[in-house]
Amino acid sequence: MLKTKLLHPEILAALGGAGHGSKVLIADGNFPFGTGANPAAKRVYLNLAPGLVSVTDVLKALVETIPLEAAEVMQPASGPEPSIFNEFRGLLPGLELKPLGRFEFYDMARERDVALVITTGEQRIYANLLVTIGVVMP
Repeated sequence: MLKTKLLHPEILAALGGAGHGSKVLIADGNFPFGTGANPAAKRVYLNLAPGLVSVTDVLKALVETIPLEAAEVMQPASGPEPSIFNEFRGLLPGLELKPLGRFEFYDMARERDVALVITTGEQRIYANLLVTIGVVMP
């Protein structure tokens, strides 16, 4: 048994194969998983049921497992900032959320440095997050 909070073997394997600069997409239940992400990325489906598992549940586990150096979010074209962005900030102290338009976010998610796509049952809209793996200093 592992002592870390992250126990999912496929996620751990994908993270172990990724490195500094690789990206992880944590996507809500509306994200176009089949066409909106790097086709070579490892896909892990955690969308058990509506609301299960949430994007923030996944982010909490990742933050305790890997260093993160950047975070990008999908910003709506109009209207207020999605409330989940404040939750992201709380889980990512010291990181600024870089807002991207919907199609710009899709383009970033399709890039070859996206190593892992984690699908969730998140029901909140615009709850997509693209994080960049940082470096572990000696």
